Amino acid sequence: MNEPLLELRGLSITFGGLKAVSGLDYELPRGMLGGLIGPNGAGKTTVFNLLTGFLAPDACTAPRAGPSSWRGGPSRGGPRT
Repeated sequence: MNEPLLELRGLSITFGGLKAVSGLDYELPRGMLGGLIGPNGAGKTTVFNLLTGFLAPDACTAPRAGPSSWRGGPSRGGPRT
């Protein structure tokens, strides 16, 4: 069985009291294209920023995902514990 190229479990981030992404589970099989669809304000850009390492998640189990360390960007200041 092929392992997925990308696997996320419980991806979450909060800005102040606003839950921008809450408990996202996502799996992208190898050789497939994936996308995120949703209305304005649904958190699509935030998920992209988390995957690229620009933001650090509050919580996530990511056996196979984007950056090897969630280093965060200037607006978040680094990884969370």
